[in-house]
Parts: sequence; structure tokens; C-alpha cells
Amino acid sequence: MAGTPLARRELCGPDMSFDEIFARRPVVLAPMEEVSDALFRQLCRRLGAELCVTEFVNVEGLLRGCRKAGRKMHLGEGDEPTAIQIYGNDAGRLAEAAVIAEQAGPAFIDINCGCPVSKIARRGAGAGWLRDPTAMVAMAARVVRSVSLPVTVKTRLGLGTEPEMPIVELARRLEDAGVRGLTVHCRTAQAGFRVPADWSWVARVREVVSIPVVLNGDVRSAGDVLRAFESTGAAGVMVGRRAIEHPWIFREARALLDHATVLSPPTLAERLELCRAHLCASVQQRGEPRGVYCIRRHLGGYIHGLHGAAALRAKLFSCDRLAGCLEILADAEEHARQP
Repeated sequence: MAGTPLARRELCGPDMSFDEIFARRPVVLAPMEEVSDALFRQLCRRLGAELCVTEFVNVEGLLRGCRKAGRKMHLGEGDEPTAIQIYGNDAGRLAEAAVIAEQAGPAFIDINCGCPVSKIARRGAGAGWLRDPTAMVAMAARVVRSVSLPVTVKTRLGLGTEPEMPIVELARRLEDAGVRGLTVHCRTAQAGFRVPADWSWVARVREVVSIPVVLNGDVRSAGDVLRAFESTGAAGVMVGRRAIEHPWIFREARALLDHATVLSPPTLAERLELCRAHLCASVQQRGEPRGVYCIRRHLGGYIHGLHGAAALRAKLFSCDRLAGCLEILADAEEHARQP
């Protein structure tokens, strides 16, 4: 069956699919907790995201058989290519979890070594691995040996306390350990999201490795995507927070990259249509009121630019039923069309 994990791997093979993905200069949907679920991946893929990464999966939850971890890892029909990202603070547990994740049939396994959130990093997971680059490389090598799929790493420039950023030498060592690709968020863990991303580090990393290097950080527009490719030679560009409010960035970036075409912003009708579709699909999947709550962080982008957007958002945030939200949107659209 074409939708099964086994069939996906038999049809293209993990190595060939990996190389083909990055030959296309993909614009990638970043792994974002409570955002990059199957529903939002589907939406972004329709708008031009060639590659998606799941929400990060806690290896302890996965190994315990936690339902939430299993849901995050599930890849349905058409959800490809998608990488499964895992995180944890123990090399052996990460290797075990990678074996389980491989059975879901992802394009590759990604290890989160860059999340700066304190409750994760202080326990040694995410960016916590940057405290000991040697241990991080050994962990990556162990995960590589445990699976047949390509393994990639997403990380930051360093903790931010080092006299020199370790990312260039670390990238070289990760490649030697068998890592097949690297995503560099171009800030330190200490900086979080507070300072501008320094894309020049991606160009420096590319000079010392032959594996694909994906740029992440401060990608806000199609023009940013184009500049990121042209100025750094990145193999891919990853979009995170901007996709939450403006998933149309994927189609805009592809038009600019492939056809040198600058697309007009989405129309009011397109914005509201996507908002309604996302709401309906979320409620169908999760029920009420959770399905309504889950897309609230997207609403600001969907209604951006509408007259009275702040008041409209307040109305939507006060409503926890699908029918009520659809009625509010219909009233707003009718009002916007009036002279």
C-alpha cells in the first residue's frame, strides 16, 4: 500500500529521497511544539513547503508508549517528506527512540540539540548538549549506528558563553560521526530569539562540510529566503515563527526562487478561507473546544490587515465553539466588503 511506511521506503529508499529533497533547495517548515502537527504540515505543504519536521518528540515519552508522543510521530497518507525530530538527554535512550521513530517511515531522523527552553536545556536535552560538544558528537554517532535512515542534527551556534562559537568545528565532527545534514539556528542558546540571527555562520559551516546545511532564524519573507540561499549557499531554508502567522510564505518563496516572481499578498478572501478551513479541520480532529483553542495562535496572522482586526481577534478568542467562530468570521467578511 502506497501510504504505509514500508512502501514509502521501498519506493524511494532513505538515501535517494534524502539527496533528492535537498537537491530541490527546499523551504522547510520548522519543528514547533503545538504548531507543526499533521494538520498544519498538510496546510503548509499545500502552500509550497517541500519538507516538514514534526513537533519534537520526547524520547522518554516515546519509549514509555505515551499516546502524545505516538501522535506526534504518526505520519499519515501524503505526509511526506517529513522528518521526525526527537529530543532527550541520554545517548542510549535517543538511540532506542530513533529505532522506534524509524518504523514510522520518515524521510530522516532529526536530533534536537538546539532548543533553548530552560526546562529542556538545563536537563541536558536540546541546547544542553552544547555544554559538552564531545558528548554531543558521541551521542549523534550512536544514533547514526542505531538506524538505517539518515540522521540530521538541529542546533545553535553555541551556548553563548564560549570565547569562540563551536559550530564550525562541531559541524565538521558531526559529519565525521555520520550525521547526514545539519540545521543551524543562527543564534546562540543564551540569546534565545532576542538578537538578530547571524546568517554568516552558515556560510562558514558550509566551507568545512559536504553535507547539506539548512539555515534557520529570522526568515520572515520570500525575499529573506532568496537572500539566505544566495548569501550563504545553504541547502535549505527553514521557516519557523513566520509560518505560524503567514503560511503563505512558502508559496511566495517558491514563486520567487523558481520563477523570479513576486506574488501579491493573500487576499482577504484567501485569509478568511484558510482560517475557516483550519478551524473546521482542527475541530474535526480534536473536538470542541480544544480544536478551537489549538489554532488561536494562528489567528493574528489570518486576520492581519483587516479593519478592526484587534476587536475581531478579541471576539474570536472569547468564543470556544466552531459555529460561533464561523459566524464571527462571516460577519467580519461581510463588513469588510461594504463600502
